[in-house]
Amino acid sequence: MKQGGTQSASVRTEHVQAELVAQAPDGVGPGRPLWLGLSITHAPGWHTYWKNAGDSGLPTQLEWKLPPGMDAGEIAWPVPRRIRVGTLANYGYEGQVLLPVPVAVSDAFAPGPLAREVTVRLQASWLVCRQECIPEEGEFTLQIPIQGTTALHAAQFEAAARAQPSPLAPGAGSGAQVEDGALALRLAGLPAALRGQALEVFAETADMIETAADPSQQWQGDTWVARLPLSPQRSAGPDPVPLVLAHGGQGWRVELPVQGGWPQAAAMAQVSPALEAALRANAAGANAAAPTPAPMGLWLAALGGALLGGLILNLMPCVFPVLAIKVVGFARHAQDRRAHRIGGLAYTAGVVLSFLLLGAAMLALRAAGDAVGWGFQLQSPAVVALLAALFTVIGLNLAGVFEFGAMLPSRLAGLQARHPVADAFLTGVLAVAVASPCTAPFMGASLGLTATLPSAQALSIFAALGLGLALPYLLASWLPGFARALPRPGAWMQTLRRLMAFPMFATVVWLVWVLGQQSGIDGAAALLALLVALAMAVWALTLRGRGRAVLAPLSIAVCAWLAWAWGPKVVEPLPAAGAAPVADAATPWRPWQAGLPDQLLAQGQPVFVDYTAAWCVTCQYNKKTTLSDAGVLRGFAAKNVALLRADWTRRDPAITAALAQLGRSGVPVYVLHAPGRAPVVFSEILGSDALRAAIDSL
Repeated sequence: MKQGGTQSASVRTEHVQAELVAQAPDGVGPGRPLWLGLSITHAPGWHTYWKNAGDSGLPTQLEWKLPPGMDAGEIAWPVPRRIRVGTLANYGYEGQVLLPVPVAVSDAFAPGPLAREVTVRLQASWLVCRQECIPEEGEFTLQIPIQGTTALHAAQFEAAARAQPSPLAPGAGSGAQVEDGALALRLAGLPAALRGQALEVFAETADMIETAADPSQQWQGDTWVARLPLSPQRSAGPDPVPLVLAHGGQGWRVELPVQGGWPQAAAMAQVSPALEAALRANAAGANAAAPTPAPMGLWLAALGGALLGGLILNLMPCVFPVLAIKVVGFARHAQDRRAHRIGGLAYTAGVVLSFLLLGAAMLALRAAGDAVGWGFQLQSPAVVALLAALFTVIGLNLAGVFEFGAMLPSRLAGLQARHPVADAFLTGVLAVAVASPCTAPFMGASLGLTATLPSAQALSIFAALGLGLALPYLLASWLPGFARALPRPGAWMQTLRRLMAFPMFATVVWLVWVLGQQSGIDGAAALLALLVALAMAVWALTLRGRGRAVLAPLSIAVCAWLAWAWGPKVVEPLPAAGAAPVADAATPWRPWQAGLPDQLLAQGQPVFVDYTAAWCVTCQYNKKTTLSDAGVLRGFAAKNVALLRADWTRRDPAITAALAQLGRSGVPVYVLHAPGRAPVVFSEILGSDALRAAIDSL
């Protein structure tokens, strides 16, 4: 979430209000004290993080753009508080907090003789959490008077100064030592008023101690003694150990030497460099480096995978209704070999060109910084609604409710007969429109590779995918034996045609369900009402005489009014809602969040991720079959595998980046992660045997 403008010192989101503030009691100039700070006011129940976030979270990041001669220091972090979330604990801030930063002004500062103000800019990012976590950022701009006093926020800066831990020099005999999985501390020199009091301990080094564990502590005279359980995933061993001790809202910072040094620790599980690079590239957008051409062998393998994936795509339920239309047309002209061949070429041209246009749009959006992947067009409620309307009209036509020729002027009615090539071309375009949300085996790796290739190589993969989809019909149109094998035209054709209306209506049901995932139950209901009105308008246009004269304009007016009044409800996406980090009682699945798989792996727990979307038919098939198989679920439970579901129904840059890390560009994708092992990526058509074998090997 990015908010704020170039001329704003304040950013407001649903969860925080952030403001760039300054404290310059003597104006701005060399040697004069100057503080800048980001003031964050949290909504009730929400928090942001300290420099060490604890078991989860990220610290607030500040990137300054200051005039020459001004140099910003590090954040003077106030003492945090421990925030418990289930069995975990984080270090952070609730309510209102100011993160102050000292700014040194050198002799190189030269604003000019006529300058009255100096402009400072800040790019800030923070993670705000309750049970769910939402990354946010903002751009801030502030003008500070060069002469005079800037003290509007003096009280805040004074409170932040009091909240900062005071440096403490450890007394004689102080130190730390690693003993039996814990860090034993001895500290002399604390203020006398603290003797006998329990202190809070905050380690500045992340992943060093068990954040959620309470330290065992006692006073031995004027010496404070404590034991901090070490984290099993500890990788850092600082010497001296920086700690912040707190009591009653005050804090003291101390660095204790480690007697005997640190024992060797296991490497800490981290966000993979590939995912970190993908997220950084997504944020940088157009600043990403130019892709390099793939080696010839890899490129040919990708072309072969795309061609084979396109062939298999013909078996997907998305494409079946459109192919049924082609079968009826093929049977009608079974003996016209020349018409078949020309129609096959036109259909192929429509398919291949449509894939190229979709691929070019996807690559252009990526180059502009948008995180999109295969099937991105169905992440738009407007596209889903238009497809539902199109398939409703086609279904009514196949069912015999109307004939295009009877409803159109004679000049337009004969277009299909006079221009069969254009008709075949448009059928190819229609086939791609319904096939694009599907991902067949062998497609995933090839489409994922397009993100790293130059435009020419990437588009050639999309062309191969289109050729694979069109190839069966193209071959059938050029093979004489196929035409001779078809039955002669007859009454069966009308029966088959009307039968094919039902797959069309089934596709409409699926599209309405997809839109319900994007726009909610109100949006789905509004779309259904519009489709009923559309069907009524189509039927009214088939009438004759006075009935058509009265009902056709009325039904068209009703349809237009509903589109104007309810159309915005159809295309209005649901507000993004943070996902609860734990599964509910009805399902073992938990919503995926960026960084959550790495956190679970760091705790030694295997993770299975289902990258899915409501508009992906293959995803829904696998969800109802293999992923609902009782044996598979028992295997997951027996091995304590965390089940995460990454829902890509609506655009989500974090999911797009995670898919890119896996070399994929669309869904479905199924990945099994295990500590210390490479991820296992399964086929798009998920088989229970292969999944059980992978689970048993854990």
